[in-house]
Amino acid sequence: MENKLKENTVETNLTKKLINEFQAYQSKLNGDASGSLNHLRTDAMSVFEKLGFPVKKMEEWKYTNLSPVMNHDFEFSSDLSVSGITRADINKYIFSDGNVNRLVFINGIYSRELSSVISNNEKIFIGSISDSMKNYKEIFEKHYSKYADYKNRSLAALNTAFSPEGAFIYLKKNTELDTPVHILNISDSKIKSVFSQPRNLIVIEEGSKIYIAEDYYSAGDNFCFTNMVTEIFCGKNSHTEHYKIQNEDERSFHVGMTQIHQEQDSHYSNTTISWGGSIIRNDLNSVFDGTNTESHFFGLYLLSGKQHVDNHTLADHKMPNCYSNELYKGIIGDNATGVFNGKIMVREDAQKTNAYQSNGNILLSDDATIYSKPQLEIFADDVKCSHGATSGQLNQDEMFYIKSRGIGDKDAKSLLLKAFASDVIDSIKIDEFKNIIEEKMDLKLKNLLK
Repeated sequence: MENKLKENTVETNLTKKLINEFQAYQSKLNGDASGSLNHLRTDAMSVFEKLGFPVKKMEEWKYTNLSPVMNHDFEFSSDLSVSGITRADINKYIFSDGNVNRLVFINGIYSRELSSVISNNEKIFIGSISDSMKNYKEIFEKHYSKYADYKNRSLAALNTAFSPEGAFIYLKKNTELDTPVHILNISDSKIKSVFSQPRNLIVIEEGSKIYIAEDYYSAGDNFCFTNMVTEIFCGKNSHTEHYKIQNEDERSFHVGMTQIHQEQDSHYSNTTISWGGSIIRNDLNSVFDGTNTESHFFGLYLLSGKQHVDNHTLADHKMPNCYSNELYKGIIGDNATGVFNGKIMVREDAQKTNAYQSNGNILLSDDATIYSKPQLEIFADDVKCSHGATSGQLNQDEMFYIKSRGIGDKDAKSLLLKAFASDVIDSIKIDEFKNIIEEKMDLKLKNLLK
């Protein structure tokens, strides 16, 4: 096994720097949170040393090359505690001035000054991991790093070893939070190229309900690399609406893993929108660990230039009478590349499973590329499962019909593309957030179709 790992590992200057930095990084940590996590960090770092950064020889990474990331001399989160980001700077990133709980992280480090939490009470905690240690240490340790598998995923191991802080959200039993939670992550690369490792732990107990929006932006002219991990525990009969928007600039690299654990009768919905950055990889995995669980995955990627976005999903059906539905759509122009790899796993005990998956893509240029790989692995015999993938260009008959009504070529294309993406955007249930996404899509299409 070790020889096989070595064959698939490329030792880079960045890898060496990370290994050398780890001991110095640990020595800077203090407080109860770092003490309780010390063994976990050390174990995770040893895993990363064995596995290294993923390479294209690995089946799961065959379409995505991280080599360009290794060419930069990044500073790490432990060296980036001082940032020039101000409240005025974040105004362009927020979607509400009032009725929202906002957690702000700069280079993966919690900014108490820029954050605003209005819903905390005896049943709700929204804050940083370090702040949660006073009253919720037992809950935190029960769930932290229990769902995101770092033993076989080197970048999850790296995040577990280096993550300096993170968001912790906890809803006790039978608590409905109508006020959304906005987790705003900003990579501040104004002075140096930065490598940040945000971490989120979200625990939603039985019968509770929440709306969460994760945003990722970058500020500055240097390069930035974000390696994030989000773990979500969905208790019995809970309801979680989760949105992730990746909107960093062309000097940004982003690798993200979202791992969900669902118990009986829970409902989870995720919408992932990627339209920024140079190289993007989103891993979204849900484990159905109770009967009658339900999960919905929606995705939209709108790409231009030489952007590369890779979406990997897994709906892991372990128990009977569960439902999953997945819809990902891509709009790809110029020399950009999209990747979709969606897997539905139906295990032997998961009888009466209903699972559906669809990936549709529109290519706007001859040089645009899509790799689509829908997968089914079924080990039960009483199931209803389907998957499919399509790719093509805009329908010329529809274009002719719209243009015959006096609408110009660019506007006609924009109308058709917005209609194509509408069922993904309509999955967003926070109205103000949805409106901002629609405005940003108009801007993205305007730049793409110019």
